[in-house]
Amino acid sequence: MLNQWLFKNIDNSALIVFRIIFGLLCFLESVGAIFTGWVKKTLVEPEFTFSFIGFEWLQPLPGSGMYFYYVIMGIFALGIMLGYKYRLSALCFTIMWAATYLMQKSSYNNHYYLLMLLSGIMVCLPAHRYASIDVKQNPKLKSLSMPHWCRLVIVLQLFIVYTYASIAKLYPDWLDTTVIELLMKGKAHYSLVGNVLQLKWLHYVLAYGGIVFDGLIVPLLLFKPTRKYAFMASIFFHLFNSFVFQIGIFPYLSLAFTLFFFEPKTIQKLFLKKKPFYSSNEVVIPKFKTPLLALFSIYFLIQIGLPLRHHFIEGDVLWTEEGHRLSWRMMLRSKIGRTSYRVKNKDSGKSTFISLDDYLTRKQRRSASTKPDVIWQFSQHLKQKFQNDGQEVAIYVDSKISVNGKPYKTLIDPGVDLANVEWDTFKHSNWILLPKED
Repeated sequence: MLNQWLFKNIDNSALIVFRIIFGLLCFLESVGAIFTGWVKKTLVEPEFTFSFIGFEWLQPLPGSGMYFYYVIMGIFALGIMLGYKYRLSALCFTIMWAATYLMQKSSYNNHYYLLMLLSGIMVCLPAHRYASIDVKQNPKLKSLSMPHWCRLVIVLQLFIVYTYASIAKLYPDWLDTTVIELLMKGKAHYSLVGNVLQLKWLHYVLAYGGIVFDGLIVPLLLFKPTRKYAFMASIFFHLFNSFVFQIGIFPYLSLAFTLFFFEPKTIQKLFLKKKPFYSSNEVVIPKFKTPLLALFSIYFLIQIGLPLRHHFIEGDVLWTEEGHRLSWRMMLRSKIGRTSYRVKNKDSGKSTFISLDDYLTRKQRRSASTKPDVIWQFSQHLKQKFQNDGQEVAIYVDSKISVNGKPYKTLIDPGVDLANVEWDTFKHSNWILLPKED
């Protein structure tokens, strides 16, 4: 029964159209990052970047190298769109995108993580078997069908993303609209709609609408009687996000996902009218069935487990940030901080206060003032810099932060030398002080 469900061949129109849209959006994201100045501000101007811990060896190319890097990445994205050397193009794009994601987190975004996962999944899918240069060069590749599992992996990935995003919103500051109100205050300058975005009733609509949308959109798209209405809600939701939050290609990528929820015949009629429709539903069990099932079982167990890890770490993830990344906790809090770094020479006993402006960009300063892992990494960077000058130093941080507009409280133990403590990925670091109850 499982074999028939996973390996039944279905029409591949949705995957073919998605490949074209996906490749185009990846191309626009790559070149757009250059023309909007994102590459310059995030990867060229900084003296160094805050990589994911363990990936410190990943740093931007010097000079204009990152501009060429993004151009090459855009070329691979075009290869995906056109289906030219598809597997190689998708693999190279995945590696390059993953590298840029892991080499900096000052511009951390869950959508960047999602794109990394999706591009990796696309490497495994036969998305080049129709309407591609690969098929023109080798007609034997042509196919009108794909195994049903190709659709299921996309649907399951989306279900995980949206479900965790909905559950994460079920906490007091979201439910009483504090978070939404803070987010909308930053949009008050928008012409025409700026004042509307400050209305309290709208904040409740957005807060509770976000919970309902994220929690139900995948089931409603799967259920045929509600699919049309869910699709219309999806259009409004993602276009609203695109306009208000200006988050690049991702609202449009999210709309492209809906291709996998409609009947293949509908997709074929709308987008690939010249393509014959496949309807035989033949079951073809591949020779690599066992490793394929093992690969995706492990992958989805990790995807289900990663967002849960903060429950096993002491403290509130909203405060400590431990277990925050890779967990689909999207736009859930507003955090500001007042942080100072004091470098003490162990030999002379002399202390020097660090001006963050001398080391970091504006966006990096924000992270180095509020996020414990970045605070620790910057302390390690300062230690290395002073050691290169022949000094043995201790580094102490005085950091007070406000979460969601609440009173400032001390985040980092000011008596701990952060230059000489290890980062622990799997448990709470005691130098991150937990706020005392009022």
